[in-house]
Amino acid sequence: MIVRPIAGLFFALLLAGTAGAEAQNAMNGIASVYGFPGDKYAGSSKTASGERFNPGHLTAAHRTLPFGTMVRVTHKKTGRSVVVRINDRGPFIRGRVIDLSPKAAAAVGFSGLAPVTLTLVHDSERVATN
Repeated sequence: MIVRPIAGLFFALLLAGTAGAEAQNAMNGIASVYGFPGDKYAGSSKTASGERFNPGHLTAAHRTLPFGTMVRVTHKKTGRSVVVRINDRGPFIRGRVIDLSPKAAAAVGFSGLAPVTLTLVHDSERVATN
């Protein structure tokens, strides 16, 4: 169905404003963690993008953003943030906006659920993700 790619493109374009508009164009919601570092299936299960899931990488699942999109996830309570690469689909639970790998969740300081803000990372801000 064509709705998902269009919705992801719309969200990406919405977030691609100037730095001043970035705060206004952020997506807020709840982040969760999926997979875990000792997962016996890590490396054997594939993500929706086709790559192997690795709990030690800075990756995430989002319902509509294109694979490869870089997103800054900021924990609203601690102010800590991490840049992740979208490589999977999810979360599929109402109210949640992103699923983070265990390494990404640890980087912002949570291990279950957390209130977060998502902002699109511009090319000039990109950093290594692993």
